[in-house]
Amino acid sequence: MYRGLPAQTCALLPNILLLAGLCTQPAQSWASPSREFEPLVVTATRTLQAQSLAPVRVELVDASELQRMHAQTLADALENVPGLQLREIHGKSGHELLLQGLSGDQVLVLINGQPLATSTGSTVDLDQYALAEVERIEIVKGASSAHYGSAAMGGVVNVITRDVSDGLSLGARFEGGSRPGQNPGGEDAEASARSFQVQVEGGTPALRMRLAADQINDDGFKLHPQDWAQPGDRSRRQQYAAELNWQAAPALSVQLNHNRYQEDDESRYEYYAAPAYIDQRRTEDIERIRSSVDAGYVWQHAGALSVSALDERYSSHSVSHSQAAVVTDRRAHIDQQQWSVQWDAPRWKKQLLSIGIEQRHESLRQQSNGQSELQGAGEVRRRGDDVFVQNHIKLGQHSILAGLRAQDDSDFGGHVAPKLAWRWGRAWHQDGQIHLRASFGGGYRVPNLKERHYLFDHSALGYQVVGNPALQPESSSSWQLGVTAQRPGLELHANVFRNDVEDLIQTDLDNAQVLNGVALYSYANIARARTQGLETSARWRFTPLWSLQLAYTYTDAQDLNAGRSLTRRPRHMARMGLDWDAPLDLQVSLRGRYQSDERVDADSTTRSPSWATVDLKLNHALDNRLSVFAGIENLFDRQRDFSSANDFGPLYGRYVYLGLDWRWRVESS
Repeated sequence: MYRGLPAQTCALLPNILLLAGLCTQPAQSWASPSREFEPLVVTATRTLQAQSLAPVRVELVDASELQRMHAQTLADALENVPGLQLREIHGKSGHELLLQGLSGDQVLVLINGQPLATSTGSTVDLDQYALAEVERIEIVKGASSAHYGSAAMGGVVNVITRDVSDGLSLGARFEGGSRPGQNPGGEDAEASARSFQVQVEGGTPALRMRLAADQINDDGFKLHPQDWAQPGDRSRRQQYAAELNWQAAPALSVQLNHNRYQEDDESRYEYYAAPAYIDQRRTEDIERIRSSVDAGYVWQHAGALSVSALDERYSSHSVSHSQAAVVTDRRAHIDQQQWSVQWDAPRWKKQLLSIGIEQRHESLRQQSNGQSELQGAGEVRRRGDDVFVQNHIKLGQHSILAGLRAQDDSDFGGHVAPKLAWRWGRAWHQDGQIHLRASFGGGYRVPNLKERHYLFDHSALGYQVVGNPALQPESSSSWQLGVTAQRPGLELHANVFRNDVEDLIQTDLDNAQVLNGVALYSYANIARARTQGLETSARWRFTPLWSLQLAYTYTDAQDLNAGRSLTRRPRHMARMGLDWDAPLDLQVSLRGRYQSDERVDADSTTRSPSWATVDLKLNHALDNRLSVFAGIENLFDRQRDFSSANDFGPLYGRYVYLGLDWRWRVESS
């Protein structure tokens, strides 16, 4: 079963669909019997289907990979995905992602199909979501699906939580680690990072509940114990989640979710004011409260109806100190509410038709030292209304996904974006298959509230970024053409992509003004930009115990107006994975990452150097309940040169850790 639906319900009601990732009977996915156990995905079309048969390619980080990599946060889970670039959020402790050369503002991050709050109105901080409940993560690159609107120009990352099981299950996980030579306390064996995870779930087939908690404490790191400056921030992250699944009737399912995230950070750095350096410190307290409800009803001959609603409130309180004096006391509040209704028609002549409507409300409040930082207002709001229609048609070896999304924004009016995808597949070379995919999607993103109204003040670091109310929406044309060849134990994939963007929103580095020694930047629209390139990957299980994964991505990202490359987009990225299922229930895994040099700023040829890192991961099952794991991240200790402001290589050096994982389950009678 999927998302907690009883097996007998799936068998009787083959078209169940819930917007937040509630799943359907696999037969409705057009999967052939030979693919019964193939991974099933939902993000491409919001209807469940075999991964290889999705008309839009879906990349998957599954439960096995999450367990092998000991991933704690969404950033950990995504760092090995081919073609995906993680980079630090400027001025904050956290990471954003880029897909196909498009930034985190242009990538939609979802939890069970519903958007995750951005960090202070800008981009999703991937470190601010823990993984205790997560089953898998699905990634769709490009603007190929009509189901996703504004903020999905670059693609979609959809985090799918696990089904809540009946009976009774308990789980706990602990990890402790150290950064030799850079622990804040100066001891090589100091436990400078600690994490704990606990879960309890169970119930009856009709009513089930889960409670989960994550806590991640990191003392950060120093280059020298006696230094005031601490390049790696101290942080404490906590996440608490509750989920209730109710099978109210054979045709009606209801799911309630509540998630509370809290974070405390401390940054320490030095600012040079002649003739000496002055100690600076910034603390930030973050809270995210997220509640959602999803319900699905299925008529045996009239299709399926799903309804969802989301309320999310994100707040941060940051205080900047210069020596002992408080310089800035800033508070920000971001609220978002969204509801949606989707109807999936019954299958008719090999067609699956989906029609839906969505409405969302967003608001931003920002104060510094008691005064609003939003230009001319104490609070800014916006509303969006979307209607989408999408039809999935299967014609022999061909499948076509055609859609249209119309959206109306309270500030920018209406826009219509077409979507079209095609897949062809056939048997290939003794039990193998080959799939061709092509897609076109019109992307569209309205400027977020921060880009238009917010003052991002880092005067202590010598700059400010000022919102620009005159910004216009971005639009894009996304083209994808790919081929996948599969045989038992082997998969080869290649994809050519191109994104033509108009009015791309970037920080305007060319027209900075200097006032009292502080550089004032603003956001600006770049009239024309283009990202294009090639993604390739290979997976090969060359013996029953060994498997190898290799991937290479080439990206050319250009500001066509200025005739130069866009900043912070490396041309070359590579990923490597090697797994060995050793004797005595031991798993050994290596993960390698390479990134070429990248342009640092628009008005010079300065480049950040290339880098490569390797991680070693070990897992050993002591029995069917208890396992021990260990790892070394950044095995060869490749770290940036902190004396260079133009080096954006790895922030953290070598990290060594050890942990325990315990699971216990009682089946329902």
